[in-house]
Amino acid sequence: MWMQLAGYTGTTQKEYMREATDYLKSLNGLSPAEASKLNVIELLFSKRNASDLAKNRTLSAVRTFYKALIDFEMSSRNPAAEVKKAKTEKNKKPVYLEENELIDSLQYINGRYRNRNIAIFLLMGYCGLRVGEVHRLNLNNFKKEKGTIEVLGKGRKWNEIPVPELLVKYLSEVEQERINPHSKKEDAFFISQKGMRLSIRQIQKVASVTFKAFKESNPNLSDMKLSCHKLRHSFATMMLKNGVDIRVVKELLGHASIETTMIYTHVNDEQKKQAMSTVKIPVSIVS
Repeated sequence: MWMQLAGYTGTTQKEYMREATDYLKSLNGLSPAEASKLNVIELLFSKRNASDLAKNRTLSAVRTFYKALIDFEMSSRNPAAEVKKAKTEKNKKPVYLEENELIDSLQYINGRYRNRNIAIFLLMGYCGLRVGEVHRLNLNNFKKEKGTIEVLGKGRKWNEIPVPELLVKYLSEVEQERINPHSKKEDAFFISQKGMRLSIRQIQKVASVTFKAFKESNPNLSDMKLSCHKLRHSFATMMLKNGVDIRVVKELLGHASIETTMIYTHVNDEQKKQAMSTVKIPVSIVS
């Protein structure tokens, strides 16, 4: 109830409920109100083989759980608030596809619902949408006349994104081919063959199958871990390489802080070579 009232997305609610349930089990019958900082640390220690990001997600979930308890006057303190988050690796180079690779990957989207799946790829790779944002997209979020889409992002924040002209035409065609949902009230833009809103897992599966075929034909990319989110990385990198102001990229991606957008300002190997090619060592020194 607390998360619904606070506006948390369905995906976040599901993840936090799972994490909170794990925490309650770890208490072995101890009341959460009586638990201490040590109990939270023990939970995180039990997940020591998990990544720092995963452990920080667990901590965030437990903190949120206690915020709810405090609001409902079922606890007077939040022991999880006293636990420090794990230090994650900073300045890590994002995994992304070059623009020509992104175009090439589209050729490996096949199947009965090829046009629908291509539209999904285009929204993530050429508009920077998160997989959850594609999942939540409704028919009325596509503003054909304006050439924009309204995106419900993290923190329940709306963001209106201009769509490339060719993608507007493509989305219009996909809208016409849209599968009729079982429920008349279902207004999802992307519908599964069962007549329901296409789930996040189904979208990820489309990406997984496509990337597998793509990498089989491109052995040089076999070690690259590609996913839906890597399409978002590719979009951000492409924007910055094309000289788009980082503040504009921040708004397009729906980031709360420009520091998050900064991770995409990495310099690639080709740019390093071009920079070093301008260095001229005097011949007289080495002769």
